Amino acid sequence: MTPGSFTPGDFDLQRARFEDLPGVFDDTLTDFWKCYLASCRAIVDDAPELRRATQPGAAQRAISARALALGPNATRLEIRAYLQQGFAPYLIVPNAIEKRAFFTAYYRPEVRASLVRTEQFREPLLARPDDLVTLPPGETIVSLDGFSSARRRADGVLEPYPTRAQIDAGVLGARARPVAYVADAIEAFMIHVQGSARLVLDDKRSFDLTYAGRNGQPYTSIGKILIERGDIKLEDMSLDRLKGWVRANGQDLGQAGRALLHANRSFVFFSATPADENAVGPIGAAGLPLTPRRSIAIDRSVWPYGLPFFVEADVPWRQSDATPMHRLMVGQDTGTAIVGPARADLYFGDGAEAGRLAGSVRHYGKLFVLLPLDGAK
Repeated sequence: MTPGSFTPGDFDLQRARFEDLPGVFDDTLTDFWKCYLASCRAIVDDAPELRRATQPGAAQRAISARALALGPNATRLEIRAYLQQGFAPYLIVPNAIEKRAFFTAYYRPEVRASLVRTEQFREPLLARPDDLVTLPPGETIVSLDGFSSARRRADGVLEPYPTRAQIDAGVLGARARPVAYVADAIEAFMIHVQGSARLVLDDKRSFDLTYAGRNGQPYTSIGKILIERGDIKLEDMSLDRLKGWVRANGQDLGQAGRALLHANRSFVFFSATPADENAVGPIGAAGLPLTPRRSIAIDRSVWPYGLPFFVEADVPWRQSDATPMHRLMVGQDTGTAIVGPARADLYFGDGAEAGRLAGSVRHYGKLFVLLPLDGAK
């Protein structure tokens, strides 16, 4: 794998040394290695991806096989030698104007829900419709203004898939098959944004929601809209404030809260399975369980899954105040809003505390990618 294969002209890769990555080997590396080996196994086995990304080259496949040969019991010194001998770190510079990487964070919500509609749980989460067509990354439908997903009509013609507002209005008809119900529209909306959830039923059973597709419509940040309109000040914005605004302004069709949700035309579909309590996290776009503070979402049109990245930024990842995060992570997920080579979404884990921290991350820093050396031994 050569860096030239990732430089279409709109960003730059600046060769660095491992010594330029602060504290890269001060880390324990054990949880990184376990997370990374899962990606290596998927690459070597050609395991299916939930959201197809740029495919790994020969060098990445070869070095993934070498990691598997070292195995899960590799020592700290063996892991360090593997990285130093097999990879070259590069600082990702997005463009000549903005030379920093931009980081956000996400989490898996734990949400009370029901498998049937009740008075308390009325907002549906929908399964993937059978008329939804999704294209591989990099492919678009010229006739549909570049959309990456489309609706296949009965006559075979592709057309834009309905927007969030149209789906809420019932345009899918019988194709809108609920997999579960949650309390209200903003709860469902945030599950769409996070891309997964752990649903907890009143009978104590749990189900895991996994991304199953999206309508291909553009993603718009509703938090940014509220800030730009002056409804919430930038310094006051948080997940709780955003949810509170939507609930206070009404979530029925035609009310202001629901209208704000409709400003984001993107809509996500899910599958639901009984919760696996032994899994380290939800299933990401690469088809693998996500590891808290090791898995990141990257732009799948730029990077293949399974590459190591090094994050150098001050973010609130352990506590409310921002502290240095100097950490090896693995590209195992993607997201509609994760666009650009130096854009990364950091997975923080499950539950309310992870959500509280993740919701406050909008920070700049440095992002390094570790590219396999051709012919690495």
